[in-house]
Amino acid sequence: MFYKTISLVFLFGFLSANAQQNDSITKIDSTSHQLKFNYKQLIIPGVLIGYGVIGIANDQLLSFNHQIQSEVTEDIDNKITIDDFSQYAPAASVYALNAFGVKGKNNMRDRSVIFVTSYVIMASTVLGLKSIVHEERPDGSSNNSFPSGHTATAFAGAEFLWQEYKDKSIWYGIAGYAVATGTGLFRIYNNRHWLTDVAAGAGIGILSTKLAYWMNPYITRKLFKSSAENKSTSMIMPFYNGQQYGLGFVKVF
Repeated sequence: MFYKTISLVFLFGFLSANAQQNDSITKIDSTSHQLKFNYKQLIIPGVLIGYGVIGIANDQLLSFNHQIQSEVTEDIDNKITIDDFSQYAPAASVYALNAFGVKGKNNMRDRSVIFVTSYVIMASTVLGLKSIVHEERPDGSSNNSFPSGHTATAFAGAEFLWQEYKDKSIWYGIAGYAVATGTGLFRIYNNRHWLTDVAAGAGIGILSTKLAYWMNPYITRKLFKSSAENKSTSMIMPFYNGQQYGLGFVKVF
């Protein structure tokens, strides 16, 4: 039941990606593209977030959480900490693919602005909810279980990978969502999160990246008014180590 249940997270994620395959993309300039707003894109992340939020106080969903935890603690002895690294893999893949010559939808500047915007939205939402909800973790180690930050980070990256490379091949996005799902699976496997935490984290991650793409044209115009005259290159890379979020900044003149 544990593996069948967590596979639903991947199903929702894949449906979210697949539902966007025919989205209209409007060209802003030669290097930047805008993702048009479509309310249908809110359905999957909305369902995931709604499931997680409802599960905070719903007896049936809480009972389901505990059934899964019972299976985890009964059948699994060794913890695997790969989720501490896999959460970054989808987003890192965007830059790795570009470095190997597989060009994505946007140039480095616009891609990085979208990336940072997504992670700022995601981190603010996750940390804000953790400080409000105070849900105890399954292993009893702390009271900041809801929502799962690792899962949110992974799904934000998966949606980022999907948006940048879906026109090249849908398999890039599918691979990203598979890794994100694995991250959520291992958060439950390691007895660090409830299913509802993981579902909400997945929804928040997906929605954060969608918002970042919708907001990008306005943010770019504000930040780079004289970009034609600016020959320097900048990149900002967020990080999350399980307890802290931060930003790294690199500028090449």
